[in-house]
Amino acid sequence: MKFTKRRQFLSLLGIGGAGLVAGKAGAHHSDTHFDEESRHKLVYQCNKADAEYLEHILFSCGEMLRKYGDDIELVIATFGPGLNLLAKQPKRPISKEHQQRVESLAAYGVRFQACGNTMKTMKWTEKDMLDISVIVPIGIDGIMQLQEQGFSYISW
Repeated sequence: MKFTKRRQFLSLLGIGGAGLVAGKAGAHHSDTHFDEESRHKLVYQCNKADAEYLEHILFSCGEMLRKYGDDIELVIATFGPGLNLLAKQPKRPISKEHQQRVESLAAYGVRFQACGNTMKTMKWTEKDMLDISVIVPIGIDGIMQLQEQGFSYISW
């Protein structure tokens, strides 16, 4: 049985580790995952900045990590108001807890996509985004491409 930093993190999540921030070094060797391939692939749409909405997405993502461990690839695709989740200086209220969860989830292999079109609309550049952000030209196109690679699409 594999034992990784990701599994250590998952056990911590079960005892209230949602606010933990782990170091990024060695977190993963591919864009979204530890292993070369996983059976499960999931992309979450995140297009709102509402605290309850963000809580549902981040909690669900953490639960999927806890259940599937190293056998799942997860992406949270942000666009529209949801892009504030990945901003260093969000224009909408984003709680410190949610910011910490994003960093923690990213450290354990979750990929966070940022919509380049939304960034342009908001007059944001790469410098305005968290370092863990993967900027895609068009957020919806990024989701479509992930679906074409076998990712299941989740929208609230």
